[in-house]
Amino acid sequence: MNEARKPPSGARRPPAQSNFIRTSIEADLASGKHAARGWGGRPGAAAVHAGAAPDPARIRTRFPPEPNGYLHIGHAKSICLNFGLALEYGGACHMRFDDTNPEKEEQEYVDSIVEAVKWLGFDWGTRLYYASDYFDFMYEAAEYLIGAKHAYVDSLSAEQMRALRGTLTEPGKVSPYRDRTADENLKLFRQMRDGKFAEGEHVLRAKIDMASPNINLRDPAIYRVRKAAHHRTGDKWCVYPMYTYAHPIEDALERITHSLCTLEFEDQRPFYDWLLERLADGGMLARPLPQQIEFARLNLTYVVLSKRKLIQLVAEGHVGGWDDPRMPTLAGARRRGYTAEGFRLFAERIGVAKADSWIEYSMLEECMRDVLNESAQRRIAVLDPVRLVIDNYPAQREEECRAPNHPQKPELGRRAVPFARELWIEREDFTESPPKGYFRLFPGNKVRLRYGYVVECTGCEKNAQGHVIAVHCNYDPDTRSGTPGADKVKVKGNIHWLSARHAHPAEVRLYDRLFKVPYPGRSSPLPAGERPGVREDGDEHSWLGDLNPDSKRIITAYLESSLCDAAPEERFQFERHGYFVADRVDSKRRAPVFNRAVTLRDSWTK
Repeated sequence: MNEARKPPSGARRPPAQSNFIRTSIEADLASGKHAARGWGGRPGAAAVHAGAAPDPARIRTRFPPEPNGYLHIGHAKSICLNFGLALEYGGACHMRFDDTNPEKEEQEYVDSIVEAVKWLGFDWGTRLYYASDYFDFMYEAAEYLIGAKHAYVDSLSAEQMRALRGTLTEPGKVSPYRDRTADENLKLFRQMRDGKFAEGEHVLRAKIDMASPNINLRDPAIYRVRKAAHHRTGDKWCVYPMYTYAHPIEDALERITHSLCTLEFEDQRPFYDWLLERLADGGMLARPLPQQIEFARLNLTYVVLSKRKLIQLVAEGHVGGWDDPRMPTLAGARRRGYTAEGFRLFAERIGVAKADSWIEYSMLEECMRDVLNESAQRRIAVLDPVRLVIDNYPAQREEECRAPNHPQKPELGRRAVPFARELWIEREDFTESPPKGYFRLFPGNKVRLRYGYVVECTGCEKNAQGHVIAVHCNYDPDTRSGTPGADKVKVKGNIHWLSARHAHPAEVRLYDRLFKVPYPGRSSPLPAGERPGVREDGDEHSWLGDLNPDSKRIITAYLESSLCDAAPEERFQFERHGYFVADRVDSKRRAPVFNRAVTLRDSWTK
């Protein structure tokens, strides 16, 4: 089994769920529709693949991000689906950058996407491609469409085109330039290519049907003038293909068998098929052609996944960058302490559906807990410290208590935890006036110091402001954990602690959800029939007003001294507090910075 598909150690992996995509793939495999084949199309058209050997993959999928931002949690579902299905059925998944918009694309985004997909555990081998690999062929295909009278150059302005497009209930009107001759169109298109016209002066449109009930078939634009340098091709081109034109061509040239898209592309499928059929009829592409299949995107409560909104969060300084641990980007999730195994488990649990729905954020957190509970060694940290003084313990005495590195994995052994007269405990573990059911320290009550002794609280010290600065107690020397008779004194409370002399102060960042409501900008999900995540504007109220002011809190905590040597991205369970990771950016040897990945229990459901 490929490492990327192994279930997280100890986490229960559900069996592969049958769904409509698997059904389609299995039917195609049974029929032999996609036999082993090489790159197809007109000889020399896809020069980038010249000489490529036939590919033995039974099916071929692709993950095609646009390099205009960082990948987010929604992309994790698509990544796991595309790469996972290819592995499951003995196929291949291509990594392809749809870099057709030079004004918004940067190498930084390309690098971040490559890193994120590899971090999730997937590898594409030599199958790394770019839309820009095919610009020459796309241009050649456009000239073919012009010659075959399937495309024309339109000189209307964007506003005029919009006015003639029609509505969902009214057909569109044809452009006065629709009947230009093929020679006129070819001449104008070549002048567009050569930079003879300004941006917006002309566009190349497919000639389909202005009366179609599907607005996407009303002569969509397929090329526009853009005088912008491309991050890979430089200043070679003054015209760039539209995404809806480029994407099906890329799929066909790479011999993709199943092109998996989210539901917002469902209305684009007729154009996808129209374009590939025309190019195949002209000998530009080989059959069988790719099949586009749509599935429901991931809609997650308490986050925004709109790239426009993520960019705004970064640009306006609401977060510390794309990898801020509160961001729903994969870079942010990784820095927060989420695991790749947890994301793969999450993708398997939510499955694949055709209908849109909302997934509770707590489900993602629970997947992370399941994985971290198995993998993270235990350590002690006191996050809100107050001093505990054991008055009857010798002042200069020290001893070692033994604590398991993982209570369910005895093979990981035990570690020494120094014990002394003065300790740090959590402030919440002491009160002078205990409420009903409070079993921790209060005057006259006994508790066990975890891995240590039973102590009885005798009182506390306060400063001039009335704040408790020290708690006092006495210990019973015959109750040390692990010794004969240690449990002769029965207590209901059990608290953790650290030796004040040996504990190490460190910065700890307590992260929480970035938004305080399930549907930022709205009081409820979108109305029935309206796809979640599609509409970007017209919010009921400002989504920025729903930012959680308590999403990040920085404290100085006391840690076990062994945590000083934690490597960046090393994860631990801080007993009673949750799962924490050594920050991959800011941690240094002997000066770690820890981020809380997730609490031990869900505190939001209530």
